[in-house]
Amino acid sequence: MIKGNQGKVIVLAFKFKLILAMLSFTRFDLRTLDANGPEDEEGIRRATELVHSMIEQEVKAGIPSNRIVIGGFSQGGALALYSALMYSKPLAGVVALSCWLPLHKNFPAAALGNTDIPYLQCHGDCDPIVPYKWGQLTASMMKQFLKQAEFKTYRGMMHSSSDE
Repeated sequence: MIKGNQGKVIVLAFKFKLILAMLSFTRFDLRTLDANGPEDEEGIRRATELVHSMIEQEVKAGIPSNRIVIGGFSQGGALALYSALMYSKPLAGVVALSCWLPLHKNFPAAALGNTDIPYLQCHGDCDPIVPYKWGQLTASMMKQFLKQAEFKTYRGMMHSSSDE
């Protein structure tokens, strides 16, 4: 389980078993904690390119993109959501913990792919860093255009993870 690893993105590549788990610090500036505030669009796009390059490394190593799951916590989870939607090749799924969808106003029109893969988004209802409401709003919006989006609430959990 990941605890307190803000800004990390996990790229998991599966063949018949777990082959690789990579962690990378991929960050963009958070200019405000207001859901309608300005976002670091250039930084988000640069970080997304890094995630896409990590995926492409796995594809070049022989792992089909549809066997790769990406995920992250906090800013890393936000980046995982955005990166999957901006990736044109099919992925296996996304796990996004305590996060939101960056540049949410651009969706669903901006999505280049991966609207039919499983998305698991989890959030603690006592999160003081990324408000639970952001997670709920993200899930509600994404369920309008994703075929397999699940949102799990963890009662009493703050900005952390759980073994559940």
